[in-house]
Amino acid sequence: MKEAIQYLIKKDKIFGQIIDQYGLPEIIPSRPEGFETLVLLILEQQVSIDSAKATFLRMRNSVGEIIPENLISISEEEFRSFGVSRQKAKYINHLADAILTNKIDLSTLSLISADEVREKLIQLKGIGNWTINVYLMFSLKKEDVLPIGDVAIVNTMKELLGLQEKEDMVIYAQNWAPHRTLASFLLWHHYLQKRGRKITYQY
Repeated sequence: MKEAIQYLIKKDKIFGQIIDQYGLPEIIPSRPEGFETLVLLILEQQVSIDSAKATFLRMRNSVGEIIPENLISISEEEFRSFGVSRQKAKYINHLADAILTNKIDLSTLSLISADEVREKLIQLKGIGNWTINVYLMFSLKKEDVLPIGDVAIVNTMKELLGLQEKEDMVIYAQNWAPHRTLASFLLWHHYLQKRGRKITYQY
């Protein structure tokens, strides 16, 4: 990681500024591959991580292990009792069904490219680019992902670089390749440290 950090510092002064001001992140965020993490990411869509965490823990405490077999038969009413919206319940059910009927094999995703992973996951209802990007970064450890749909990334690039349009951000960030994932982690680090926030990614 040291070589990648030095590469980014040479490519763009903002990374040196972030590290000088806030130091390096204590850990690089990581989540296990598989169904449980994708369920959690569905819950995190468009809500705070703390809110999604509470919902996830209620569900896990009730059903036990978060595996397709345990969630496929849960009713909409039961999902609602955990705090899962009707739409997200449908997404989780669809994902569980896709795995149980062998429409997708999550265990093979680490063996293929990020673009190929995106092609497979985008076909699943409720799995969009934000969810795919975070899964690629946190679980599959792909090194060159920019989650431009993430609010914290967008706001930090606006603040540090003066860029306003996402298209311009994507073009600008090409300069950070092939380490756009680490660049994104540093932008998240700046965003959280500036606001005095700390996030636990493992539940």
